[in-house]
Amino acid sequence: MTSADATSRRELPDRNLALELVRVTEAAAMSAGRWVGRGDKNGGDGAAVDAMRKLIGTVSMQGVVVIGEGEKDEAPMLFNGEEVGDGNGPACDVAVDPIDGTTLMAKGMPNAIAVLAVAERGAMFDPSAVFYMEKIAVGPEAADVIDLTAPVAENIRRVAKAKHTDVSDVTVCILDRPRHEQLVAEVRRAGARIHFISDGDVAGAISAARPNTGVDMLLGIGGTPEGIIAASALKCMGGAIQARLWPQDDAERQKAIDAGHDLDRVLATDDLVSGDNVFFCATGITDGDLLRGVHYRSGGCTTQSIVMRSKSGTVRMIDGFHRLTKLREYSTVDFDPKHADEDETLPPLP
Repeated sequence: MTSADATSRRELPDRNLALELVRVTEAAAMSAGRWVGRGDKNGGDGAAVDAMRKLIGTVSMQGVVVIGEGEKDEAPMLFNGEEVGDGNGPACDVAVDPIDGTTLMAKGMPNAIAVLAVAERGAMFDPSAVFYMEKIAVGPEAADVIDLTAPVAENIRRVAKAKHTDVSDVTVCILDRPRHEQLVAEVRRAGARIHFISDGDVAGAISAARPNTGVDMLLGIGGTPEGIIAASALKCMGGAIQARLWPQDDAERQKAIDAGHDLDRVLATDDLVSGDNVFFCATGITDGDLLRGVHYRSGGCTTQSIVMRSKSGTVRMIDGFHRLTKLREYSTVDFDPKHADEDETLPPLP
């Protein structure tokens, strides 16, 4: 059998994987939901990581975490290179962000989400510990017109033309950071509007590609893991992202060069995640522009998730109601703090 035959016969992720994956982000969101507004980023993130790690172990795949909590967060679970899944099914690259927007979660602010993306083995870009990248992201209408190397005003003009609107009606999503002072000035000189976000640029990139969000494009420097996860979503939605690695200092720059990266290279969507078997799912933790957050009530809680698949281009919104008494019967995660307090073998949840 030739290598081509072996590739064609290799088991690939199929549509059944989508609903397995959304259970993972639901679990992370429900665990993080107990920490919303409590001012403890680490506590909430730890709860989300633990829940995601337990649930992802039940998914039918041979997964390897390519984009995880990783070196930046010194994480003991869901670290880069960790094997996840139940060991059966397709070989997959996995990108996780148990909470995109830990500060948002801790402060009870909008747009914190739990995120997971899966693609064929070898499909996801390995940034080699360069933690930030310069990005531009848009939806399907403007996917073919953006150019990261072009002036900001030119990209805004192109997006306006592609969307059949005026420059003055284009809204650019930007992380509110001191490093973006010049970018903000350029956007305003061009005549466009700005939608500032304090954290969570995965949701920001998706908003640029979703209809009726009021956001037309995302610009600026944000996390490299978030860029690759956003690329997975945009690939499913027909949008586009372009990015360029942005080392923070000489040591990180040298590390990237030693790993073989060309720091001048503009990475397109297919460079960040290749192939046509990409899955993306996210579940809201706090209410936001993209998703409703987790809402606990007597006996249960509600969640809202978005699930996408690149092969079909399908985007599904999933509203869930979870009865905690039922979850206690089979779930590896305990979402009921009263039950946890009653059982001395489990640590009490906040």
